[in-house]
Amino acid sequence: MVASGLSVLFCGINPGLMTAATGHHFARPGNRFWPVLHLSGFTPRQLRPDEQEELLAYGLGITNVVARATARADELSREEFVEGGRILTGKVERLAPRWLAVVGVTAYRTAFGEPKAAIGPQRRMIGSTRVWALPNPSGLNAHWTAATMAEEYARLREASEAPGT
Repeated sequence: MVASGLSVLFCGINPGLMTAATGHHFARPGNRFWPVLHLSGFTPRQLRPDEQEELLAYGLGITNVVARATARADELSREEFVEGGRILTGKVERLAPRWLAVVGVTAYRTAFGEPKAAIGPQRRMIGSTRVWALPNPSGLNAHWTAATMAEEYARLREASEAPGT
């Protein structure tokens, strides 16, 4: 779900088993990505995973750090994250979105070798692309509610709409 010149390229950790089975990103019913995307103002209504192609019309796309599907992200090795970060960097350099939004700060830390990174905008740039680390919308991430995640996603939306960013 990518194209050149997107406003925001969301980057999940890796496909879950439901995503791998359906071919639709964030397809597991307990995943909060689609509700949060709508609550934060990125989409005018809550899309279903099988409507993911509509994101392109809003200047949005989705990819993953690691391509291998697993039941849980903690099944991935550090080496897979580092290699995924290298591949993702090449993809971002080619596609040049305004923002890369890594959905999961731990995945961002590992993939890009930034162990102290926090949720929010990062200093790192990939070419002309700014980077933002977002909370993971998985239902397993109990530290964030849909409402608090939507607030953080809305901060990114506002930054992506600001001229010159």
